[in-house]
Amino acid sequence: MSWFWGLGFFYAIHVTLTYGWLGFLAFALPNATGLGLFGWLLGAPRRRIDTIVASVQGPYALLFLGAQFFAVAITIFGFAAYAWLPLFGRDSVVGLVALILIACSIAHAVPLRGLRTIHGVALVLGLSACALLLVDLPRHPDGWTVPVHAFDERFYGLVVPSLVGFLLGPWMDIQHWQRALEIRRSGGSVRVAYVTGAVLFLGLLTLNALLAARAGLGVPVVSSDGLPGAYAAVAQAIGRESVAGATAAFVVWTAIAAATTIDSFYNATRWLGTSVTARSNSPLLAFVPAGLVSSPVWILGAALATAAAAIWANLSLLYLMMPFATLLVGAAACLVCETLGATRRYDSVLNAMIGATACLIFVTGYLAPSWALLAIAPLIGLIGALPMIAQILGWRATQPADTLIPAAERAPRAAAVPVALDRPDTVASHGFDGHWFVLRLIPTYDDTNSVGNVYFANYVRWVGKARELFFNVCMPDFDLKSTDFYILTKSFHHDFRREAMEFEPVTVRISIASHNRKFVTLAHEIHSEVNGLLGRGEQSLMFVDTVHYRPLDIPRTIVEGFLPYWPKVSPHAVTGEPSPAGVAPLGA
Repeated sequence: MSWFWGLGFFYAIHVTLTYGWLGFLAFALPNATGLGLFGWLLGAPRRRIDTIVASVQGPYALLFLGAQFFAVAITIFGFAAYAWLPLFGRDSVVGLVALILIACSIAHAVPLRGLRTIHGVALVLGLSACALLLVDLPRHPDGWTVPVHAFDERFYGLVVPSLVGFLLGPWMDIQHWQRALEIRRSGGSVRVAYVTGAVLFLGLLTLNALLAARAGLGVPVVSSDGLPGAYAAVAQAIGRESVAGATAAFVVWTAIAAATTIDSFYNATRWLGTSVTARSNSPLLAFVPAGLVSSPVWILGAALATAAAAIWANLSLLYLMMPFATLLVGAAACLVCETLGATRRYDSVLNAMIGATACLIFVTGYLAPSWALLAIAPLIGLIGALPMIAQILGWRATQPADTLIPAAERAPRAAAVPVALDRPDTVASHGFDGHWFVLRLIPTYDDTNSVGNVYFANYVRWVGKARELFFNVCMPDFDLKSTDFYILTKSFHHDFRREAMEFEPVTVRISIASHNRKFVTLAHEIHSEVNGLLGRGEQSLMFVDTVHYRPLDIPRTIVEGFLPYWPKVSPHAVTGEPSPAGVAPLGA
């Protein structure tokens, strides 16, 4: 009951009444097959699910979160538009919101294994309610029966989107990844569990098809696009006769489907968010609590607003299902290929743009109708995954020549920084050269050894001097007596290249090379006007509290002081050439 049962709940009713029994099978079989294939492929005996999950959580986080958003929006929309509101009216919205909050509260308080027990009990209650509903549900007064098939151009056009969307759908769902990992850790068979789950899922869909057949077509609900839909046929049948037992059974059946979808969403999304933020390098986590960032409440709120807007606009359920066959398929295909061993060539922005184009083509084909446009839309969505699909199929592209060169040799050589001195007897100056903090100095006799070259330890001392000046410029108000944290040097490395001599102008450059939540790495270079690069290296800084010397996340004052100088690869880098207030760039 945790595999997005709410996703196909009302569509199973609609497709049975609109396209007949063969139409239902065309929807249900790919749906169940996709679920079983996910477990069969991911659960291969030698496939390390924990390693794969850790590898894909971050890069594919937007895919997972996007799928959860649309799935929860579908669940809320379907339950509200095709069950709750038709039975109880728009004044009963409070009950709908209460159900959502109860489901989220359960997921927040109960771990995954506890949810499994709750869902087991819910399954028994749901099946009992469905059995009662099959007995008490009033039959269609005209004796209408479901045809074997009633295909039209839209149906033929939806065959390919159904195959692509339902076969890839489970891979987009972080709930499946969480459950597969838990099954493997507990010693169970992922393959057996998912094949069994697929059979169970097909059975649940079949029960709704039987409910649809008993209720009959009724009066189709015409959405704002002018197309009729049979999603609310069971609720209409109950409303015609006002049978109390059937009403209660249908509410229990639909509420369980919705609640078990929502609590599973909350549990899995919270698990994903916690895992991603724990490994995040973002300094913004120094400002915002990680628990707030990883909370599923934001996605739930957006999904609830989207469902409300769709109800207000009188859209049909298909428009919320469409992203699973268009917008998200490129990223999902990349994920499948990577799981099967392909090298990651996933571009989230490119796949999103191609997926959005596929959405537009799908909508155009659905409204026209045009089976060709409907069929080609999901195939267009897969274009972004073609390089990785080609790898899986054995069509490997020729490796670019530059990738054959070792990375160290391809790294750009740092050019010496020119030193512009107005007078030959000018001694030291410091300031910024772009993102580099630069200290200029001239070695004298006390910096050299007995043979006239600079003593090796002085290079380290100069780097330390440049670092302290860098700190002083970025954090002029730092007071060692009142601070609640200390900055410690965790490690220091310097690679000596050449020697400098007395009175040979030297430039020391320091910049922020990288960072995560707890450590900052500073890169440094030492240049000579005469001999060029003298050496380079890096140092790692950590932060501890002043009482117990416990490691801290990067303190807020550090983030604020150094934010303009994050490396360009950082998502928080400031564009342009930064210059702190009151300090002119070097050479100004």
